[in-house]
Amino acid sequence: PVFAGMNGSAIENFSCVIYNIFLMNCTWQAGRDAPADTQYFLYWQKSRDEEEMECELYIKDENYRNIGCIFQNVSIGTEKAYFLVNGSSKDSQIQFYDEYIDLYKIEILTAPLNVTAHCTRDSQGCNTTWHPPLTSHVEKTKCFQYEISIQNK
Repeated sequence: PVFAGMNGSAIENFSCVIYNIFLMNCTWQAGRDAPADTQYFLYWQKSRDEEEMECELYIKDENYRNIGCIFQNVSIGTEKAYFLVNGSSKDSQIQFYDEYIDLYKIEILTAPLNVTAHCTRDSQGCNTTWHPPLTSHVEKTKCFQYEISIQNK
């Protein structure tokens, strides 16, 4: 059955972010009614053509329960990635949690590179230039929009 296991034992508040171009951090909280010995395991599949992978570097809480994962060398594709967190306990069956996520929607972009400002005293004011941030999935620089905040005049 799809929802086999004790009600309230599945993880809660699952979220993932991609940062520094290729690192992904996923976190969650233990189910509110999960037995104290419940241990959770995260698997993800980038696309239907690729193999499912288990987390290699778990983040643990004070009770050594897995509450997150750090993935390295993540690349962002066009398909939704599939995430599955299941659990085990000696006391009861644990419900699983699953979700499809568009990876490009969870990327935290780096700041623009090589930002320079050249100011003159004449009417031209300041000329500011920069290069687009590094990203693993945006190929067209015109996809970026920028906002400049001038703090001191």
